[in-house]
Amino acid sequence: MSLGLLPAVNAALNATCTVLLLLGFLFIQRRKITLHRLFMVAAFCCSTVFLALYVYFHVHAGVIRFGGQGWIRPVYFAILISHTTLAIVIVPLVLLTLSRALRERFDRHRAIARWTLPLWLYVSVTGVIVYWLLYIAYTPILPA
Repeated sequence: MSLGLLPAVNAALNATCTVLLLLGFLFIQRRKITLHRLFMVAAFCCSTVFLALYVYFHVHAGVIRFGGQGWIRPVYFAILISHTTLAIVIVPLVLLTLSRALRERFDRHRAIARWTLPLWLYVSVTGVIVYWLLYIAYTPILPA
């Protein structure tokens, strides 16, 4: 796969993760435990593939600079900073939430899942927004 395609693939993985998370939430609300588990594990796998490809891309492509100017620049960086910060926080939260579910500690799973789900959704959605702003709406400044 071409290195230049990876940002679009990663955005698609983030979008897919968002849908899987929402479906997983819908199924737990409807007490469909097996479907909830299936969709949440699929979201975890999707995010894991995303993370591996993201690291691979940035190891090989380096830093990609935002090319937007004017009012969009502080908006982009506010989204990027909150996305990046929560992306770091969400990794241990997801692992802890998944671990509690797999060990059938459902009381503790529910307690942390109330925080994990909205943060994970925020990271997934803002990942797509960052991609769109960086690669579609504004021309990125590529490393020399």
